[in-house]
Amino acid sequence: MTDATLTEADIARLVDRFYEQVRVHPTLGPVFNPAVHDWDAHKATLVDFWSSIELKTGRYRGQPMALHRPHPIDAAHFADWLALWESTARDALTPAQAERFIDHARRIARSLMYGLGLDGTRRPLGLPFAGDGRPRG
Repeated sequence: MTDATLTEADIARLVDRFYEQVRVHPTLGPVFNPAVHDWDAHKATLVDFWSSIELKTGRYRGQPMALHRPHPIDAAHFADWLALWESTARDALTPAQAERFIDHARRIARSLMYGLGLDGTRRPLGLPFAGDGRPRG
């Protein structure tokens, strides 16, 4: 695979492969499967999300923090998610493209972990940590 220009088809292929693996993953599947009621719509939203980041299309208008807050997510889920994302990106994309997606995914994970109070720091605004309803810090 040569380092060609990234396309929407590349993003769709990555997202499709990744979420097909998430659905059967031993730790991620039990979190995602009850939360995602329409996998095709979920994947289309994530194509929009990654297209907005990588191609600057501006199609994604959601609120990732708010969408993740009600789910039983912990730091280990982020580690598993990142490991699976990295291997899938490396399999589906050129090396340079994969590194861009991996770098962005790591930054997004850090931000979500901070916002969900899973990084060991105090939660912004004293909001409760995901899962226990208690403020920490």
